[in-house]
Formats: sequence, C-alpha cells, structure tokens
Amino acid sequence: MRANRREFLATAAVAGLAAALPSFARAADSAPFKALLDTMANDILNLSPETATSLGLDSGARAGLKAHLSDRSLAAAQADKQRAKDYAARLATIDRASLSAKDAIFYDAVSYATGLGVEGAPFQFGDAGFQSGLFGGGTPYVVSQQNGAFSGVPEFLDSQHKIATRADADAYLSRLAELARALDQETARIQHDAGLGVIPPAFIQATILKQLSGARAIPSAQQRMVTSVAERAKAAGIAGDWATQADKIVAGQIYPALDRQIAAITANSARATMDAGVWKLPDGDAYYRWLLRASTTTTLDAETVHQTGLTQYEELTARIDSVLKSQGLTQGTPQERMIALTKDPRFLYPNTPEGRHDLIAYINGRLSGLRPLLGKMSKLGLKADVTVKQVPVDIQDGAPLGYMNFAALDGSRPAIYYINLKDTGNWPRWTIPTLTVHEGVPGHTWQGAYLAEHHKDLPLMSSLMGFNAFVEGWALYSEQLADEIGFYKDDPFGELGYLQAIQFRACRLVVDTGLHAKRWTRDQAIDWLESHSGRARAACTSEIDRYCASPGQACGYKIGQNEILRLRAKAQTALGAKFDLRDFNDAIVSTGGVPLTVLETVIDGYIRA
Repeated sequence: MRANRREFLATAAVAGLAAALPSFARAADSAPFKALLDTMANDILNLSPETATSLGLDSGARAGLKAHLSDRSLAAAQADKQRAKDYAARLATIDRASLSAKDAIFYDAVSYATGLGVEGAPFQFGDAGFQSGLFGGGTPYVVSQQNGAFSGVPEFLDSQHKIATRADADAYLSRLAELARALDQETARIQHDAGLGVIPPAFIQATILKQLSGARAIPSAQQRMVTSVAERAKAAGIAGDWATQADKIVAGQIYPALDRQIAAITANSARATMDAGVWKLPDGDAYYRWLLRASTTTTLDAETVHQTGLTQYEELTARIDSVLKSQGLTQGTPQERMIALTKDPRFLYPNTPEGRHDLIAYINGRLSGLRPLLGKMSKLGLKADVTVKQVPVDIQDGAPLGYMNFAALDGSRPAIYYINLKDTGNWPRWTIPTLTVHEGVPGHTWQGAYLAEHHKDLPLMSSLMGFNAFVEGWALYSEQLADEIGFYKDDPFGELGYLQAIQFRACRLVVDTGLHAKRWTRDQAIDWLESHSGRARAACTSEIDRYCASPGQACGYKIGQNEILRLRAKAQTALGAKFDLRDFNDAIVSTGGVPLTVLETVIDGYIRA
C-alpha cells in the first residue's frame, strides 16, 4: 500500500482486457474511443511525472517529465475534479454498441472510473477527483502517516529515478527543488482543509510530527536525498560535486518548506480530537459511502460489509482451530493460541540488523520455492522479477507493514516488494510465506508483470488505471491459490499464517466499517482486532491507524477475493469437466484490473469462449 501504494498512480495499474475476448480493436468505429484514451493517457502522464518515471515512460518525447513532480496545489485538485466531469461527458458521446467486445469492457472500466471521480467531486477536502476514480479510492487527509510528499518523494527518487547520465542527475536536482514547492502546496491544502474542519485524528497528527521532525533532525548532508544522487552519479562515472548541490537544495529550500509544514500541522494539533472515523468530517457518512463504493467497486453498504466480515471470521476460526489441534496446540481459544504463537521465540527473528538480513533472505528463499509451482495456476509463463527491500527507516513509523511497487514497463526496474522491519516481532516466521505470495508471486508482482511483459500489445491507458478491489482481491485470492497448488503442503505453520491472513482480511471488514460507520473509537478497534486476529498489538495499532488514514481501502481485499471465488464457482458449474483453473486465472489476470461490477461480464465471455 501505496511509501503507500496510493502515493503514485503507477503503484496500481491495469494490464489490459480479457484474453478470452477479441484483441483490442483498432477498427474505424473505435477511432473516437481510441483517441479519447490516448488523450486521457497523455494528460495523466503530464499531470503525474512520477507515474511516467515509474513506468519507464520518461524518455523520448516525454524526457522533460523526468525533471518534474506532480502539482499538489489546491487549484490542481479542483481541476482534477472538473477533469472527471469533462471526460465523463466525452465518454457519453461514444456509441458503446459500436465497439468490439473487448473495447466495450474497457469502455465500461473507464466509465466506472470517471463516474467515481464525478461522484467524489462534491467533497472539497483530501483527494476525491479524476485520479482518485482511476485508482479506486480517495484519502481524506492531504498528509498522513502514510502519504504526503516527504514520505513518498525521497524513496521514489532513490528507487525509481534512474541516474545513468548527467541529464538524469540534473533532473534529480530539479525534482529536489520541486519537492520544496510540493511541500508548500500541501501545507496550503492542509490549512484549507483545516478551515473546513478536516484535521487528522490526534494520534495520526502525533505520528506525522514524529516522522517529519525526525527527518528534519538529520543533518542535510546525511539525508538520503543527498547521498543517493552522489553515490549513484559516482557509480555511473558522472563527474561533478552532486552532493554539494543536493545538500544546498535540501538545506536551503526543502528544510525551510518542511519547517513550514511542521508548523502548520503543529498548529492544527491543538484542534485535533481522538475521533477516528470520517463520520466526523463534512457530510462524513456520504463520504464513507463513496469511499466504500470506490474501494470495493460494488454497491455494498457498510452494514452488509460488516456482517460479511463477522460471518467469514467465524468460518475461518474453525479452520484455524483444526490446524492448531493437528500441531498439538489445544489449550485456550484459537485466538489465544494464535497470540501465543505470535510470541513464540522459535519463530522470531532478532530485532537487529542481522535478524533483518536473515528475514529478507528467508523471503527470497520462499519466492524461489514458489516459482516451480506457478505452472499449476497459470499458462502465462511470466518472468515476474521482484526485488525485496526493507521499508526505509525514515518512513517506517507510519508505513504499511508490507507493500509493493509494480515493475517499469521498459524492463529497467523489477517490481519492488517492501517489508516494514521496524520491529521484527511483527513478523514471526510463519506469517512471512503468505505475505510473500500476496506481494510477490502469484500476487501483486505476477498481476503487474502481465502489464510489464505485454505492454506493447495494450493501449497506454491500460497502464494508468487500477481498481483497489481487483488489485487487492487478486492478491488475496493468490494466497488461497498458493495453498491449492501445494505451497504449504509440508509447512503446517505456514498454512496457519495463510489462514490467519485470510481471517485478518475478514477482520478488516469489521473494524473499517466499525470505525467509520459505527463510530468505534481507535482503542475499541485495536482491542477488537488484537483479540480476534491473534496479531501483536503493535501491528494491530499500525493497521487501525492505516484504516483511519485510508478509509474503505482495506475492505477491497476480502470483497475482491469473495467476488473472484463466486465467479470461479460460476465458471466451474457452467463448464464442468472443461473448466481449467489455469485458464480461469489467466482470464482474470489478463484484464489487469476492472471494477468488480465489470468482471462478471469478462468471465461470462471467458465461459462462452
């Protein structure tokens, strides 16, 4: 998640449309639609230069984008809302009936995204416009513990901005200078939203200030923003005193802007409350309904989502109890036994540099163990390269426990799977295999690899859209696939980790709706999650704070998985002996990402084919 998969559009992408349907049409009757898609794609890249870099599209005619960052001003946010309305109007002029079957599916996906942007436009705080619709959800707070320029841009520059030439290094410095501008733009929006009564909860404010103040206390010459360009320019043989130039920008421009942001957040802290849910915001109940629709791409209401979580939680508890008993763990409730297992020293890595090194080595080993099994679930034969990295220390306090960035389209950078190792106690060994499936293969990395390895056959716009419930639903479904293809066959504790992870996503349905629709307190949500999930309290606290900053997003996982499983059962019933799990999975992945309301149309086409 998106530091945070929401930070840049490139962190969630759509790969294309169902392989079972005809190839993307280039016929004359699709020309207006194709022209509109091209216009939208170019607009998005110009609006989000970071996306162009992440996808490896900042070269040639777009080389100038490499020196810039997105406009984060209030004016840009307002323009983004209008953009959703403009594109929705233009889509309405396209005759859907004239399109090929595959174009029609893509038309439905784009229409859904722009419609979400139109519906979010009335909310005059946070992010709720065209790009939120494309990505499948918004955020109420311009800066939180997991999103904002300072938490995202330095890591982006370090891991995604290539430095191979002097022009690359110069562009890096240009972006550094624009980071100061971005911080001031955010600060202005923080103050604007505070005027509407939109201020993050006091506990989130405290975390933000701890993160920003901690980063500000580092001497500028030691900042990663300075050392990264200096070290990489030297490695590339690019002469020049890049460290001095970067240090001058950080000390003279970025730090003063950071001071202004810290001062604005500090001033607002006096007005912050401990109220955790978005019900407290202007028209908060309607806002949460929109967030749920955007994050799940369904019309499910909060009560239905809440009850779904409770029901599926109980079903999974029974399975966990059975596996625990098979390992001789019989004393106490299933939750109490899982909590004890979380603290069992047999499964814990030392909270030391050596322990973190060994933990990442274990992840790489599990990835290697997965790859020979992938032929049982797919015929696509994707390479799906991925690099495992620790979440940078300067943002780990507020970052998610695990997330990934998709690979660049040009093959210049593999997918990056991040794990937060602030406290290795959050990761007993038996929890790591299923996280690795989710973030690696056949989860996010596999799904994103279809886009990277087939992008030349797809319209560019397909790389710039994503739907939360599809992307996270596929990754959660992949955790079940791993079990079905034998990944946990000789690893009963790994199987427990998988079952707990699935159950945890059911818990998310309960606590997210509890916080934002039922007005639970933060402590109430943490207590419920800890007592029902069997996870460490620190991990539960981090998760609850995440749901407060990104309402609705966590509901997309289980709702998405549920819908994929429903459609799989539908296909099995319709096809009988002709059903092939690999073909079904490939039909899903080959869409790259569509709303759940559109996915059934895709599967119906797969069944007919």
